[in-house]
Order: sequence, then structure tokens, then C-alpha cells
Amino acid sequence: MTMGTVYSYEQMMLDCGQLSRNYPFIAQHVIGRSVLGKPIVALSCGCGSRQIHMNASFHANEWITSLLLMRFASELSQAFIDGSRIGGQDAGLLCRGVTLWIVPMVNPDGVELAQRGADAALPHYEELLQWNGGLTDFSGWKANIRGIDLNDQFPAYWEEEYKRRGVERPSPRDYPGQYPLSEPEAIAMAEFTERLRFDAVLALHTQGREIYWNYRDYEPNHSEEIARRLGSVSGYKPVKLSGSDAGYKDWFIHRYRKPGFTVEAGFGENPLPMSGFEQIYAELKPLLLESLRI
Repeated sequence: MTMGTVYSYEQMMLDCGQLSRNYPFIAQHVIGRSVLGKPIVALSCGCGSRQIHMNASFHANEWITSLLLMRFASELSQAFIDGSRIGGQDAGLLCRGVTLWIVPMVNPDGVELAQRGADAALPHYEELLQWNGGLTDFSGWKANIRGIDLNDQFPAYWEEEYKRRGVERPSPRDYPGQYPLSEPEAIAMAEFTERLRFDAVLALHTQGREIYWNYRDYEPNHSEEIARRLGSVSGYKPVKLSGSDAGYKDWFIHRYRKPGFTVEAGFGENPLPMSGFEQIYAELKPLLLESLRI
């Protein structure tokens, strides 16, 4: 994976293409398109009957999560093809037991806005500046290009989240939209999940070094124990969360009654700097490996 000061959508797409060319057991799929028409890509890796899903960059200024997942996919694939171990685990056993589905960048328009700022040629350029409080620095932007928080877009007590947020118009963060699944990125993720009905999901966010494993008591009984396992290998703290709805993990648990986890990687202020990438990845890698065994 190429590393610079940021990890862009363009670089991620180049890396996806390289992975699918280098490893015949990795396939690239377009599961939808963003507001501005960018393909939202999923990678499938492995050949097992159990279906595990991981995603990153629901929030634009958390783009470092995309590189974390791409690094993991690359290392897992290389270990599989070499017949070697990764983090003490047999990569062949993992990849023959599981098919891993990765969506490395759910919110490509928002990531590009957070990294590059607003181009005057963008649709709604003036509104973007207004929504951003007149600032030309968009590095703190979490939402998609229409100012809607994609992780507040799912039909799991969405009305409660809308009331709790108290944000009634497009904003850099926390505006759930006018109704659930109004945004093409959220629709793509929902339809993708409906098609494959994963056995478990893991959504990568930043920051806090925490693992959220529950949702309104809809989670299966063993979810807490899985969270403890994920925490024990990473040093991250399992947290029973309340007062939050309409996220992807929330909807997955509510819809399917299967294990779902939000992992808040790293610690600091978003966007986390690339200078801390190696440390975050060292913490996260054992957690990602362990999640293939749940």
C-alpha cells in the first residue's frame, strides 16, 4: 500500500486493482455509486462458507481507516498465497473457512472533500461553504457531499436519532437526513448487506480505542464475549453503548440479530495523522484477525 500524507480515493482504487491482479482469489465488485458517481468498491477474499464483512470511512475525516483495511487485506492475501502465518494464525485455514468482504471506503465524496477541500466546480459549492460555517478547511468534515452523516442513515430507530441529534439541515456532521436511506452510499451498503446476509460485521471508525458490541438488547448473547476476545488481543476496551441509533452496526444487529461491532481505532483528534498509522495498525491487526474466527 502506498502511503503519503493522506490516503485518497484514487490511491485506494489503484490498490484495489493491484490486489485483484496479484491475487486470483480476490475479486473486485462495484456495489453502488456515491452522490458524485464514484464507484463504491467491495473486495472479496477467501473461499469459506462463513461471510464476514468489514467496512471503513463511513465518516469522511476518518479516512485513515481505509488504509488500515487495505493493509490488512494485502497482508492476509500475501500470507495465504505464501502458505505462511499472519499474526500467529494460519492464513490458509482462515481464508478457507471464511469469505471476507471489505468495503474500504463507503464515503468517497466526503473523503475527497475532507482531504482536498471544496472545488468551485462542485455542485452546491456555495452551500458546502455555508454548511461548513464559511470555512474553506474541510478537514473536520464527517458527512457525505450533501452534508448527511451516513452512519445516522439506517432504519434502526432512526427517528430517535434524528431527535437526539437536533441537527435539522445539512452539516459537517450529525445530520441524519430527511429520512433513512436517503443517500446512495447508505442504500448501497444496505442492499449489499441484504444480498449477502453476513454472519458478522465490523465497522471501522476513529478514534477512542473502543469496541461497541451491543444494540438495544437485539444482539445475540455471545456478542459480549466476542467483544472481550477482540479487546483482549488489541488492548481496546469493549463498551456497552446506549443513546445511539441508526448506525450501520445498529441496523445490522437489529435486522439480523447477528454479531455487529463498531471499532474506534487509534486515539487522538480526527483526522488522525498518518504518522501514527503503524502504531494503530499494530493494535488493530490482531483484532481483525480474531474477527475472522468469530
